[in-house]
Amino acid sequence: MKVSAEDVKHIAQLSRLTVPASEMEVFTEQFNQILNYADILEKIDTAGIEPTPYVLPVSNVLREDVVKEGVSHEEALKNAPAVHNDGFKVPRVIE
Repeated sequence: MKVSAEDVKHIAQLSRLTVPASEMEVFTEQFNQILNYADILEKIDTAGIEPTPYVLPVSNVLREDVVKEGVSHEEALKNAPAVHNDGFKVPRVIE
């Protein structure tokens, strides 16, 4: 075994987790299974394989930017609850 119960206790302590004694054996076995799988992956010959950050092709799903007519200044102020100096009047911010 690569990981012992003491290792699991130490990892749990570092992670600020409480592992009940009844589950210690299960966690120890699971850690060892993960490490065994990592050993299998380590043996795979990856020479000539390009590294890639994504396993699926990535494409931009956003629409193209389209220039549209905006709202006029007068139209924007038409729905304002209060106007001051040709702009929106808002409550004063006091710190």
